[in-house]
Amino acid sequence: MAGVKLTRLEARTRVIQGFSRVLFMVFCVAIGFVVVATAVPPWRVVKKLEVSLEAAKQREAKVIAEREYHQIEYIALREDPAFLEIHARDRLGYYREGERVLKFSNEQ
Repeated sequence: MAGVKLTRLEARTRVIQGFSRVLFMVFCVAIGFVVVATAVPPWRVVKKLEVSLEAAKQREAKVIAEREYHQIEYIALREDPAFLEIHARDRLGYYREGERVLKFSNEQ
């Protein structure tokens, strides 16, 4: 009879040990989810900021290119009489006798 009680006690001990191992695994997984869940919101904020940074860089590149174009045009107007004449004639709509003027619109 003592042998049967000992066998039952050993079986219960194995069940309790197995249950405690499963419980420990569930606890570890839960802790892992908590760590990941706390990291997701800052990650989203970082992604949002990266997108806005990329948009700002594109706007900056566009403005820099536009500034360079205007600087080149200003220098050409100041220093190149031929460019000044072409620009003024285009702006005022003048043309010489016998000259054909082709104008292209910039509509997109």
